Amino acid sequence: MRRFLFLSMFFVFILTVGFSQNTESPKNKVKYTPAFKFTDGIFLNFQQVKDNNPIPKSQILTTIDYNSFDFYDRLLENKFITLYDNLGIQKKIAVDKIWGFSDKGILYINVNDEFNRIPVFGSISHFIANKTVQEYDPYRYNNSYYYYNDPYSTKTVMVQYLLDFETGKLYDFTVGSVEKIISKDPELYEEFSKLGNRKKKKLKFLYIRKYNQKYPVYFPKK
Repeated sequence: MRRFLFLSMFFVFILTVGFSQNTESPKNKVKYTPAFKFTDGIFLNFQQVKDNNPIPKSQILTTIDYNSFDFYDRLLENKFITLYDNLGIQKKIAVDKIWGFSDKGILYINVNDEFNRIPVFGSISHFIANKTVQEYDPYRYNNSYYYYNDPYSTKTVMVQYLLDFETGKLYDFTVGSVEKIISKDPELYEEFSKLGNRKKKKLKFLYIRKYNQKYPVYFPKK
């Protein structure tokens, strides 16, 4: 599992500078801040993330030492895990169907068959993940009379993603995606739409931060 620590910390710095803490939390809710820690465990779906209510280690059947520092890394190397859900029912879950997990209060999301840290969290979250892509390479053709090779080669690249916390949808980090998500705020959307293309690309992070300041995320109090 790759954590991309250097790039992650860079984006954390950009998006958390000037973080607004003026909005009061609704009753029985706690507002997300950079100091917030998610409850450790396995999130089977996005609703469990929104409730901050994962399946804890104590409900996971495994021979791995629960105190192991790389417990989740080792657990999720398997194709399946066995656990008891919150109703006490034993289930066998495919790892590729798991939304993610939290370890030491930090949230990880399952994208492209890897679990990736979400370093910038908010109504619009930002993270980086590996992605395997295909490229056309005409030189891979074999001129043999009997066969030819596949003209496509594959490589792994790092891709930036956005997570819309209201819907749980993932987007590539593009101007169009930022514009689509912030369109829920007419004022910010109009302001962003008036910018030229070059400025939009340059100020994507700024408008994500503005949106997150206006629409903080709240979780149930534990």
